[in-house]
Amino acid sequence: MTHVLLPVLDAFADLRTLVIGEAMLDAYLDGHSERLCREAPVPVVDVDARRNVPGGGANTAVNAAALGARVTFLSVVGGDDEADRLARALAALGVPAHGLVRAGGRRTLVKQRVLAGGQILLRLDAGSRDDLDPVTEARLCERLRAAWGDVDAVIVSDYGYGVLTGGVIDEIAALQAAHPRVLVADAKDLRRLARARPTAVKPNYCEAARLLGLSNGHGDGRVEQIAAHEAEFLQITGARIAAVTLDCAGALVFETGQPAYRTYARPSSDANATGAGDTFVGALALALAAGAPTHACADLASSAASLVVARDGTTACSAAELRVHLASQDKLLGHDDLALLADCLHRAGKRLVFTNGCFDILHRGHITCLSRAKALGDVLIVGLNADASVRRLKGAARPINCAADRAQVLAALSCVDHIVEFADDTPTRLIELARPDVYVKGGDYSLDKLPEAPLVSRLGGEVCFMPYLDDFSTTGLLARLGERGPG
Repeated sequence: MTHVLLPVLDAFADLRTLVIGEAMLDAYLDGHSERLCREAPVPVVDVDARRNVPGGGANTAVNAAALGARVTFLSVVGGDDEADRLARALAALGVPAHGLVRAGGRRTLVKQRVLAGGQILLRLDAGSRDDLDPVTEARLCERLRAAWGDVDAVIVSDYGYGVLTGGVIDEIAALQAAHPRVLVADAKDLRRLARARPTAVKPNYCEAARLLGLSNGHGDGRVEQIAAHEAEFLQITGARIAAVTLDCAGALVFETGQPAYRTYARPSSDANATGAGDTFVGALALALAAGAPTHACADLASSAASLVVARDGTTACSAAELRVHLASQDKLLGHDDLALLADCLHRAGKRLVFTNGCFDILHRGHITCLSRAKALGDVLIVGLNADASVRRLKGAARPINCAADRAQVLAALSCVDHIVEFADDTPTRLIELARPDVYVKGGDYSLDKLPEAPLVSRLGGEVCFMPYLDDFSTTGLLARLGERGPG
């Protein structure tokens, strides 16, 4: 999958994307609390800092930009200080604010979260939620028409707060009919956008259940519940593709004429889920615009969202961190995968540690060496001698365990991040591909007896020898077994 997804991610840099929807300012008031208020039984929070970050459709735009696309963001804000703060926050994150229509009669949408010790205590919402007035609606539609012709993908982010009026949606539908684009809709009520014939829609589970008139289910039962209504859901939304996000249960993806596809996610606290849907829809739209298969688009979007939910607050997933994440997914790597992974890790400033061996019968000496090697950097890659290589080095009776079995045992160790099999007697080719910061060997070696040492040094790495544990070797273990005889 790495070979499929990384080229798709690289293609994002050539994409022009339009995001239209509600712009929000997410404000985080971070502080600490050590006493209760005298007026009421509530904590007093001493505010230490305020963070202003784009939220709602603005966060979708930021995520698309962070993933490498050139983004135009259209929305309506008030003529207030909050609009100025939002514009500055957008610009700081690579999204031009010139697409914000200022409407004097409106108040900018703001969600303020009060935190003490990292825990959200209160959220305060403010801003206009009524439909745009005709003059402002016309100004937004004019900018929409001007931007549409120059983009590869359009993302509609409709929170139901009045920016996506019937007139604006009619304009989107007319433009899509005349000049089709990859159009992805993320809306509280997707029926409103069905006439635009979106390429894909991205509801969360509750939105999908409400659209289908279903009562909310729980756990994995939600998957079967929604899956039973695939055809109906696509018909209601007018979309070719639907990706229903299921928080910790991943996502369920429907596509006309194709079997349903499911992605899986690692469980995360709901408190960290702020903006994860914006990340998902941004990555999904860009992947579709890059021409990737739908299942690959869903996997990439899920991977991007998983990085966001691991952090607190409203954040974006960058192309660089997603590249490293994708390249790091597989424990068992081919040589091409190793080159891609090493390039990603080095660009991300990660410290790469490499070691190699036969690891025929894994014992305490191996595990101790591997654990110590991992402690020397961020990522440990193990080169594993192929079976023929082991026979040449150890004799015709070896290996005891085939390469596939040896690799699976190594993969079970938490200290081992990746394993690459090699057929040569030395791992020279792997070292050239990995360019390790540290090359680790056991203490029974020395620099003058290690042919790989000059290569490691030439590539800018260092050689580290781990203390050799007496009486722990595969050869010694086999010798003792032989002395004891069969049985």
